[in-house]
Amino acid sequence: MGRYLIYGGNGGIGEAIARRLATAGHDLVLAGRNDEELQALAGEIGAQTVTCDVTDDKAIATAAEAAGEILDGLVYAVGTINLKPFARLKGEDFLNDFNLNALGAAKAIQASLPALQKAPDGASVLLFSTVAVDQGFAAHASIAMAKGAVVGLTRSLAAEFAPQIRINAIAPSLVDSPLGKRVASNEKMAEAVAKMHPLPRLGRPDDIAAMGEILLTDAGSWITGQVIGIDGGRSTLRVARG
Repeated sequence: MGRYLIYGGNGGIGEAIARRLATAGHDLVLAGRNDEELQALAGEIGAQTVTCDVTDDKAIATAAEAAGEILDGLVYAVGTINLKPFARLKGEDFLNDFNLNALGAAKAIQASLPALQKAPDGASVLLFSTVAVDQGFAAHASIAMAKGAVVGLTRSLAAEFAPQIRINAIAPSLVDSPLGKRVASNEKMAEAVAKMHPLPRLGRPDDIAAMGEILLTDAGSWITGQVIGIDGGRSTLRVARG
């Protein structure tokens, strides 16, 4: 069994991945800002926790140290959904989205790189993009730009660290999670967004976690440098509705 460090492991996709990995018998360290939620989840699944604000370099270093000298995998499930018309976006919007989605991911990987490189059978890193990088959506300029940087980071690091460390990303469409509810904040809005997908529902955290588990474990041992859309077909299909 492996040892994994999960940033954003409380709530939504990060929690779903943590539950899957814990059920499979892996050792987990959960890192996040909400210590109360982290402790509650850790108590359920038998994980270790460390309080971490990913905008704080010292906190990231502490999380990496808590994860131990050998690490089989890292998940960076921290993200934002900042939807505004382009004219209303300010510099701090772009910087905040970039810092949390892209720069935080890079710093988390850097801090844990020595431990990942010591994994005897190779290690795996999982990042998150969005369907909005490949599909142009109005009011998505800041978040799509930040997540586009995650795509570049994924492919660059996958090339740099092959074959020792596999690095992949998942690009979801809207997921019914605490973060997703900021967009689909009511039943009517959720239904409208769901109908935009060829498979007409919102994603569920476990839809994403199922692929995450594959990418992080031996089941995905020949997959690296990929950005995989788990999006109900939204990125590639246009279906006529009767």
